[in-house]
Amino acid sequence: MSDPQIIELINTVQSYNEDGNLLLIEKACEFAKKAHEGQTRSSGEPYYTHPLEVAQILANMKLDDASIITAVLHDTVEDTDATLDDIEKQFSPEVASLVDGVTKLNQIESKTVEGKQAENFRKLVLAMSEDIRVLLVKLADRLHNMRTLNAVGKPHKRKRIARETIEIYAPLAERIGIHKIKEELQDLAFAELHTEARESISKRLTFLRSEGTDIVNRIIKTLSGQANEAGITAEVSGREKTRFSIWKKMQRKNVAFEQLSDIMAFRIMVDTIEQCYHMLGLIHSHYPTVPGRFKDYISTPKTNGYKSIHTTVIGPENQRIEIQIRTNFMHEEADLGVAAHWAYKQGKPTESTTGDMKKFRWLRELLEIIEQDSQAEDFLENTKLELFSEQVFCFTPKGDLIELPAGASSIDFAYAIHSDVGNKCVGAKINGRIAPLSTKLNNGDQVDIQTSKNQSPSPTWERFAATGKAKSHIRRFIRQQQRDQYMELGRAMVVKTFKQEGLDFVEKMLNGLSGQFRVDSIEDIITGVGQGNIVARDVFRAAMPDHQSDQQKRQSDRIEHNIPSIEQYAQKPKTNKGGPMPIKGLIPGMAVHFARCCHPLPGDRIVGIVSTGRGVTVHTMDCDTLENFADTPERWLEVSWGDDQDTPESHVGRILITISNDTGALGTLSNVVSTNGGNITNLKITNRSLDFWDMYIDVYVEDVSHLNNIVAALRTTPEIAEAERSRGR
Repeated sequence: MSDPQIIELINTVQSYNEDGNLLLIEKACEFAKKAHEGQTRSSGEPYYTHPLEVAQILANMKLDDASIITAVLHDTVEDTDATLDDIEKQFSPEVASLVDGVTKLNQIESKTVEGKQAENFRKLVLAMSEDIRVLLVKLADRLHNMRTLNAVGKPHKRKRIARETIEIYAPLAERIGIHKIKEELQDLAFAELHTEARESISKRLTFLRSEGTDIVNRIIKTLSGQANEAGITAEVSGREKTRFSIWKKMQRKNVAFEQLSDIMAFRIMVDTIEQCYHMLGLIHSHYPTVPGRFKDYISTPKTNGYKSIHTTVIGPENQRIEIQIRTNFMHEEADLGVAAHWAYKQGKPTESTTGDMKKFRWLRELLEIIEQDSQAEDFLENTKLELFSEQVFCFTPKGDLIELPAGASSIDFAYAIHSDVGNKCVGAKINGRIAPLSTKLNNGDQVDIQTSKNQSPSPTWERFAATGKAKSHIRRFIRQQQRDQYMELGRAMVVKTFKQEGLDFVEKMLNGLSGQFRVDSIEDIITGVGQGNIVARDVFRAAMPDHQSDQQKRQSDRIEHNIPSIEQYAQKPKTNKGGPMPIKGLIPGMAVHFARCCHPLPGDRIVGIVSTGRGVTVHTMDCDTLENFADTPERWLEVSWGDDQDTPESHVGRILITISNDTGALGTLSNVVSTNGGNITNLKITNRSLDFWDMYIDVYVEDVSHLNNIVAALRTTPEIAEAERSRGR
């Protein structure tokens, strides 16, 4: 053994696990080195260095032998001549099973493009539900790939990888409690996606660091002294918020960098839980607290097992500071998260340990959403709701704790209890008082759900549902209800067409025709007739090709419905490249207008309002104007953005800006917008003062995410005092 990488890995494992099977790990390293011989990475390095780096990341987390060996071998089955049988014979069935799980994910990922990301994520959830160590290896693999992302030559590929990292893998690391990996993944992706914003924040942090070093040291000294006086052995440290978390906070709170008051956070680590609360009492007795900024995650841990006390006070030096108090063991768990279940000192995971992993509420609900959502895109959207969320903690009348994302309503609470409770929900009592189902819940609320066996989900519930689980159940019911109605109508139309030709319709007449109409089943053919996508006479002609019918009537039907003939179905393109992004849920040919009161963009949740003589006006779901139509529900249409995004179209987004009245400020504004892929199409100054100008700018963007990125970039610009999306004027 002469390779420095292998020596380092073996030494790391030996440092925390004297009983580890070092010979087997070394054997795996040599196996991978030989298998990957001749292969290189984008950087030009030998390929085998990558799996060894992945294994080193897991070794630094003190994982078990099987996880380390899996990391070393994770690419062998996919990229070399090695087979799972080889791995099982030379190592163990456990390692072979783990390698198989990671290999399946890699095979999916190698085919992943933007349109397949959702399916990739669905399969990732299924794989990690079987053994969470598959996800641990995958996270380490992604982390090393992100560390070496600069070696990837194509910019669009780097951005795709970074976007997938920040949207999928970093939240998953958060959910299983591995904060160190989460923060590094976020920062590396942030550097690729928003380079200028990250550099701007870095410069400001450097300045604050140089100006505030003495203050930080004095605060640490003061807090340490108070702990010593109380006889508490405490380790006090100060740390900066990460650049990505600062960026997200600027977006979430709609504030500039200078308005953030808690860039620094202080951590106090003690020996026991009792000392945590003792220290909290000392701090609160010495310094005024900031209302609404106290969270006790020790008595009520997060879903990922995270435990700590968070409080914000006006502390020493009259500074507003955030303080975290936890035991040393809690701090270790905060770094390792779910990986602690496979730490060397606990040995091989038992069945009960593996079972505990499956008890994570969020993972169970992701699996349930998979069952509800037939379309991978819906699953991705709904599960992102589960991954990206702060939490509120509410209680049932029996005292059971229900964890929900911030902004959740009684509907979300009902579905969190059980899907049947949500489907049959008719009302709710919050803290003993009857409240609308749309009422947002707060920490500590007691919620009593009222149900009825005659109730079914209402389409309006989706407007105030916040959890992916609730939305998936509501949408599934609506889709099924609509499908049943279309099928009933389609069947009546087909039966009528057959009767006009003197025949009785039987479903088996349509056997073998689904391929001709580009659908999956006979039911889909009948449903398509009801939806107006398929002409009933074309169905008859396909089923009875030798029957003599009125050719002229078939042709007039086709012209009237603007639908291709049966010969054209097989040639019909799936997308309309270059055309505008369609709105789903409208009758073909219906006039569409986008409301100027809210400027809807792709990515916004939208609704259509029917106006006599104007067609349909599309609003965002949160548009205030919708209140004017509350008494006319018959004018509401359920619509959504279409799926064809191969050729992104430009849409106008409006931004409200306060800019300093300095030379070159407008040039900087234009440069920031263009650098982030936007194009200013209109500018209107609404207020001028000696120091600042208020203005609206209209910007061509691809979707709401694109607009949000531009707004966030503007907020990091020193010349821009305020920037926020405008709902129009």
